[in-house]
Amino acid sequence: MNILIVGSGAREHALAAALHRSPKRPKIFCCAVSMNPGIMQMAHQYWVGDITDVTAVSALAMQWKISLAIIGPEAPLEKGLADALWQNAVPTIGPKKKMAQIETSKAFARQLMESHDISGLPRFRAFESMNGVDEFLKELGDNNYVVKANGLMGGKGVKVAGDHLFSFEGAIAFCQEVLGKGQTFVIEEKLIGQEFSIMCFCDGEHIVPMPIVQDHKRAFVDDKGPNTGGMGSYSDVNHSLPFLEEWDVQKALEINDAVLCALTNEVKDKYIGILYGSFIATRQGVYVIEFNARFGDPEAMNVLSILDSDFVAICEAMVMGNLSADLVTFKHQATVCKYVVPNGYPDEPVERAPIDIAAVKNKACLYLSAVDQVDGKLLALGSRTAAYVGVGNSISEAEEISEKEVRGIGGDLFHREDIGTECLIQRRVDAMRKLRAP
Repeated sequence: MNILIVGSGAREHALAAALHRSPKRPKIFCCAVSMNPGIMQMAHQYWVGDITDVTAVSALAMQWKISLAIIGPEAPLEKGLADALWQNAVPTIGPKKKMAQIETSKAFARQLMESHDISGLPRFRAFESMNGVDEFLKELGDNNYVVKANGLMGGKGVKVAGDHLFSFEGAIAFCQEVLGKGQTFVIEEKLIGQEFSIMCFCDGEHIVPMPIVQDHKRAFVDDKGPNTGGMGSYSDVNHSLPFLEEWDVQKALEINDAVLCALTNEVKDKYIGILYGSFIATRQGVYVIEFNARFGDPEAMNVLSILDSDFVAICEAMVMGNLSADLVTFKHQATVCKYVVPNGYPDEPVERAPIDIAAVKNKACLYLSAVDQVDGKLLALGSRTAAYVGVGNSISEAEEISEKEVRGIGGDLFHREDIGTECLIQRRVDAMRKLRAP
């Protein structure tokens, strides 16, 4: 069986590793943006180029006689790669372009929830110009708004009042900046609480959740600094999180189910792939921050590291339409994923600096990301460089493993030492308890 992975970051490295573990022993093919040696050593064929070039990637899929494709990043989904692959009789994990709008258009996602009366929707308005912006900001009030670019901006198109925006003037300037880049935007109510992510396998009718993960977007320790694509994440032994109640989880799963149903009715097609709901537990209940149409990065590393089932069998069930919960099992272990990134990241990162992974003892849990291999040397390309996932019988144990190993990655790099620590998690628990207090 020939399986194509589109993408070459740490998420795709984790996908390749999960496929490689399958007793079905598929041949792995990869369309990549750079030479990721972690994927290359498992790949039968490896192509470097523009993965949003739908024609080129589709032609390679035909040439390689691909039986099944898995699209990692969101940009090829936005370009309609899944549509083209299905048209060429290549079953694909990753929704078609219209359905991928659940991620690629913030306005589409909010308006879908509104029109289908799905709970968890904050107050919002979508804008194509500056008309009405000032009035809506004032309606929401000081420090009570979030501005989101409508399209894809690599996890960096969101600015929050009080964290990144400190006045209405600053918010208006950011709105103008987004318009200047040819984007529209959404302004919505700021939500106070704890964020969590639930990714689900979908076959168009059935939906099966994965363990809940919490990502850390801020660049620096104690949640300081600018937003990033994600500096790391953790999951717990019971597949929930320490600050969540059972009803929080149930409500989030109900929302994911409702959104899948709404998408199916709206687009009149099957959503095949990963539906990722990003939620926030607040004093008033669970709200939706956003949806993604693919595995999260870093969250994919957490869940795939403890996947007990045959990943190939799950993928086959998704494209065949016979997905069921008994096909999907995860080990009851905790995970902590930490990214190393170039100094200066995300605003002015050092680029093409050499890195050294020789001191990492258990490389099976090391996932390479924005790297290139030139003359046998690994170079960091300027974005998130490599992730290490510690797996243990508690979050603390997993964190200790992850921290020890990630320190073995040498180079002009840094990471967040606090992800998964008892201190950070206790702060989350205390903050949520205080928020819920009568």
